[in-house]
Amino acid sequence: MNIFTMHGGLSPDLQSMEQIRRVMRPTDVPDTDPDKDITGWSENDRGVSFTFGPDVVSRFLQKHDMDLICRAHQVVEDGYEFFAKRHLVTLFSAPNYCGEFDNAGAMMSVDETLLCSFQILKPAEKKAKYPYGGMNMGRPVTPPRKPKKKDNK
Repeated sequence: MNIFTMHGGLSPDLQSMEQIRRVMRPTDVPDTDPDKDITGWSENDRGVSFTFGPDVVSRFLQKHDMDLICRAHQVVEDGYEFFAKRHLVTLFSAPNYCGEFDNAGAMMSVDETLLCSFQILKPAEKKAKYPYGGMNMGRPVTPPRKPKKKDNK
C-alpha cells in the first residue's frame, strides 16, 4: 500500500510528483477540501482555494499508483473522517479546537503490514468561564445594610 500524506489537500495544478520535489521551500501550504457533492474541482466558498470531488481522488491515486491520501487542515467531528470510498482520510489532532468546536482529535498509526488504526483524543470537559459557573453564582448573597441609628440629641 502506498500512502500519500500532505497537510492541506490536492491541487488542480499538481500533475506529477516531480512538481512536489521542485517546490521551493518554505512556501505556503495549499488548502483544499474534499466535497462529496461535487464532481471535479470547484472554487471554495471563500473564493481563495478549491474543493474537489471523489473522482479527483480516484484519478490522482490511479495516476500516481497510490492507495490512500492522508490529509489534515480541516476540523472533523470524530478526529478523522473518510472520503471517496475510504481512499482519502482527513485527520485532525486538536480536540475542542480553539475552544469553539466540540470535536475529538485523532492520531493514525500504520503498522508494518500498512494496516491503519486510529486513536481518538476526546475533548476535555469544558471549564466554566467563571470558577463557580457564573460571576455571582456560588457566592453568598450580600445581606442588606442595617439602617443607621438616628442620633436623638
